[in-house]
Amino acid sequence: MDIQLTEEQELLRGSVQRLLRDQYDFDARRKIVATDEGFSRKHWNAFAELGLCAAPFQESSGGLGGGPLATMIVMQEFGRNLVVEPFFETVVLAGGLIEDAGTPAQREAYLPQIMAGESIWALGWAEARSRYDFSNVDTTARRQGESYVLSGTKAAVIGAPWADKLIVSARTSGGPRDRSGVSLFVVDRHSPNLHLQGFRTIDGRRAAEMTLMNVRVPAGQLLGTEGEGVAILEACRARAIAALCAEAVGAMTELNSSTLEYSRTRKQFGAALGTFQVLQHRMVDMFIALEEAVSFTQHLNLSLAAKEPHGSKLASGAKSKVGNAARFIAEQAVQLHGGMGMSDELNVGHYFKRIASINTQYGDPTYHLMWYAQQA
Repeated sequence: MDIQLTEEQELLRGSVQRLLRDQYDFDARRKIVATDEGFSRKHWNAFAELGLCAAPFQESSGGLGGGPLATMIVMQEFGRNLVVEPFFETVVLAGGLIEDAGTPAQREAYLPQIMAGESIWALGWAEARSRYDFSNVDTTARRQGESYVLSGTKAAVIGAPWADKLIVSARTSGGPRDRSGVSLFVVDRHSPNLHLQGFRTIDGRRAAEMTLMNVRVPAGQLLGTEGEGVAILEACRARAIAALCAEAVGAMTELNSSTLEYSRTRKQFGAALGTFQVLQHRMVDMFIALEEAVSFTQHLNLSLAAKEPHGSKLASGAKSKVGNAARFIAEQAVQLHGGMGMSDELNVGHYFKRIASINTQYGDPTYHLMWYAQQA
């Protein structure tokens, strides 16, 4: 599959490519990651000024109406450049949840800030024993008058140290693994009794362990219907997987390109590596894996844009296929680059780490393969 982008979509891709080429090369990215904050507010503002933060949202919400295909274009270019700024966490996850499940007042209050780049968000749903299961929630939310009181912990909340607002899942009724009874809440990052223990992830991003100790949240901050949070998160997961697959495709594209170039210039036994037939075969396998991943990613995003049924099953198939292809390409790229492949000075190892991180988000390839098989 090779979709033909519209003129507007080509303009979007060209704009992102020019911005990243001029301002976000590998050396600039390394300096950003090495700072105490771990991301660049200057570049985040530039993304917003270019309209990237508004691109996926519906026109009725004040966005540009690009939908999943706009997200795919942006995420693919971000993957090629290893962008660390929280577009995925703020726009795709939080923004998508608010647009889908928020009240008119919530959409009016939060979406303009997200689209303008004025507010950064993170989603806290995973817990220490949840294992990709949205319904496995020990965090509780007790109703007290016009408020809810949240208590519990959330594990590895990506982007939380940067966030102004958090969306947190908590159980309002039922048992620890019941599908019903999980609700979503908008929580201010600086709420009393909310504590974040920040850390750096393997791919250079920032995350945090979140602890809520009787954090009071106004009832108006309930996102969606009480007790229906699992269904809302499952709908969000398909979009999240589509975006992550696009980012992985971008990373795979760069790995293939750099490996091919290295094989043409690096000499061994007096000949370029690319002249050895066994290595040619391996790079052909890498090319085929990339093309298959591109097709799966495009098919998934087209299906989401058309609101076709069975999007969840298709997303699991894509996560498994693209995840395995990305891991294969990353491993081969590192091996073909030799010892330099894992050095900090070369971008290959950084792509490897980002792909490893992508493969653990919202279910690894094995998890989704098993889930896909169960739906057959």
